[in-house]
Amino acid sequence: MKKLFLWLLSVAALVQSCTSKKSETAKAELEANKGKTLYDYKVEALEGGTIDFADFKGKKVLIVNTASECGFTPQYAELQALYDQYKDRLVIVGFPANNFGGQEPGSNTEIATFCQRNYGVSFPMAAKVSVKGDDMAPIFRYLTEKELNGVKSSAVLWNFTKFLLDENGKLIDSFNSATKPTSEAITRYLN
Repeated sequence: MKKLFLWLLSVAALVQSCTSKKSETAKAELEANKGKTLYDYKVEALEGGTIDFADFKGKKVLIVNTASECGFTPQYAELQALYDQYKDRLVIVGFPANNFGGQEPGSNTEIATFCQRNYGVSFPMAAKVSVKGDDMAPIFRYLTEKELNGVKSSAVLWNFTKFLLDENGKLIDSFNSATKPTSEAITRYLN
């Protein structure tokens, strides 16, 4: 019984140590990202290369987490229509993510083929990332934490959550999955 008690104490100490290290890592990441703007982020592009958000200065940016096998996947068509209509002043960047229901199981190559073949996507697409949890991509941490973006905290609750940023890279607002890309809730900021 004493051995079991000592073993349980050692396991508890190990768990506490791991949790403490994880929170220390999160705090360090938060400190490292403070003061950054959208323009400080670069991400891997879906078909290779880099998407540098500094290239989008002077335009609004709509960031969307996407998935190929979701009930909201047809929003790709509206995203493309929005991009075509406003591309002189708006950049859309899609971020495939497999965080919800395993609805983005494909490789970057498979995702690129799917988007082009089914929806004619021509707006920039990032390589597949995680949009929640411990492995959340830094840009999504920026988008969802008020301490970083200076506007609001939010959460990515499902595929096709949208984040609209102004011409200076400042977060305007976020929109849930059910908000269609061409809805007035979004387009009112583009006119």
